[in-house]
Amino acid sequence: VVADTCVAMDEWVQNPTAHTALDDIIPCVDNATAQETLLRTKDVTYQLANVVNVVITNVSNVNVPPVAGRLFINQSGPSVPTLCNPYNADLTNRQCASGEVDFMNATQVWKNYTCQVSSTGICTTPGRLTPSFYNQMVNAVNVSYGLYHYGPFLVGLQDCSFVRQTFTSINNNHCAALRRYSQWIYIGLLLVSVAVMLSLIFWVIYARERRHRVYTKQFLAGNPEGRDKAP
Repeated sequence: VVADTCVAMDEWVQNPTAHTALDDIIPCVDNATAQETLLRTKDVTYQLANVVNVVITNVSNVNVPPVAGRLFINQSGPSVPTLCNPYNADLTNRQCASGEVDFMNATQVWKNYTCQVSSTGICTTPGRLTPSFYNQMVNAVNVSYGLYHYGPFLVGLQDCSFVRQTFTSINNNHCAALRRYSQWIYIGLLLVSVAVMLSLIFWVIYARERRHRVYTKQFLAGNPEGRDKAP
């Protein structure tokens, strides 16, 4: 069974598009579909980070007058650092600029810029983010981080590249040992079977010999002449 499993995994890794024993239990999509999924994931991540930065730049970090209506929250104090967008507009990878916060520490850093608010949602203490704004930004960061961090992994599951790497690792690192251990187990079971068979043979021989001796004693006991002749 172990050998068959290893052979099946190796065949599937070498010929993922061919009809193999694992086709029915490992559904995979083509590479083009997987790459399109990854592209859409990057696009959503970019758009979310961009929206957060627009709010920070045009609302939180601007001292708007009270006549601005809903945009006025009586914000004050140091400017809120913008979020590091991991992608450029063309969805290529982008390096964080100085002063930006990344997905890992954005929520902790931004919390220092929140203010206490009145019943109308206006800041009553220094700060540029109301709890409502802060919570919305945290939600956007969490979604962006999830897509950015787990998107490639999920795409790897979709096109089975992750499964292919796993099977390759198992085949290279464990199958040889599993085959060797399986052979040892087979040899051990064979030796046990031979020992049991020999034990049964010896027991049959012993039982027949014992029965023969009992029969001989009974025969001699019932035949005095034979007993006298017996040495």
